[in-house]
Amino acid sequence: MLPTGYTLRQAHSGDMGAIRRLVLTAMLDPTQLRWSQFWVIEQAGKVIACGQLRNFLDAQELGSVVVKPEFRGRGLGSHLIQHLIQQATQPLYLECLGKRLPGFYTRFGFVPVAWEDLPPGIKQKFRLSNLAAKVFRLPVTIMQHRVGHC
Repeated sequence: MLPTGYTLRQAHSGDMGAIRRLVLTAMLDPTQLRWSQFWVIEQAGKVIACGQLRNFLDAQELGSVVVKPEFRGRGLGSHLIQHLIQQATQPLYLECLGKRLPGFYTRFGFVPVAWEDLPPGIKQKFRLSNLAAKVFRLPVTIMQHRVGHC
């Protein structure tokens, strides 16, 4: 349940500027931002958190999950992630850069998977990340949501 004063809703076209600012501020990939795939949390009429479910032929990706720094620690991101998991209609994947985030996402039922084991549609999307991880030795973890957790 969201704290009082916060609203979770599907994004609309007028939210695109706020979504783009959140994503860029968090230094996430600003490509493939489609407002129609986003959900936002707002407070006092302002978007303070966002996340999207990107659709692929054989899977979905949980991505662009951002909470404004001054609103973190209130459970908003967790609430948004749980909502997006419930909205998923196909196998759900995500990509984590760094070493801290995979531990966070395991709380929601995500487990690491090998790039080789991904469905073709999502494998194509993660191809560049897989290459960068190898070439630049970046810590990149691809995770899949296991049904029944959460």
